[in-house]
Amino acid sequence: MVEWGKTPPDPSGFERDAAAAGRKGACRLKYVFQFSRILAACLLGELLAWALPLPIPASVYGLVLLLGALKLGVVRLDQVKEAGSFLIGILPLLFVPAAAGVMDLWEELGAMLLPCLIAVVPVTLLVMGVTGRVTQRVRRKKEDGPHA
Repeated sequence: MVEWGKTPPDPSGFERDAAAAGRKGACRLKYVFQFSRILAACLLGELLAWALPLPIPASVYGLVLLLGALKLGVVRLDQVKEAGSFLIGILPLLFVPAAAGVMDLWEELGAMLLPCLIAVVPVTLLVMGVTGRVTQRVRRKKEDGPHA
């Protein structure tokens, strides 16, 4: 029995389905806004690369701008976290066209294989070593505490 002034429950489940669809739409909209924030940083990076006469790629400008916005609190981490995680997740897929292009130029690259290996292998080892040392120092500082 329905009391006066109260809405009877919807037996069709329409209200429940509409609420679920609203949550799905809100979730999709959240991703759109997160990607928009990342793209805005990329666009500002492109503008800086165009305006400044420095040999720095626009993507580096965009990353530095996004990092600065995160550090200054202009953008909060939760405002870009899911979109950033998605982009990192598909990052290997973004290298497939470049790898296919390298395979097309294999004859030309075969002549340069030895000089490329001589350049790439030591630099890779150097980067790995420096990254390991920095990671060890950061972990040691965290374990010692902030005021040690």
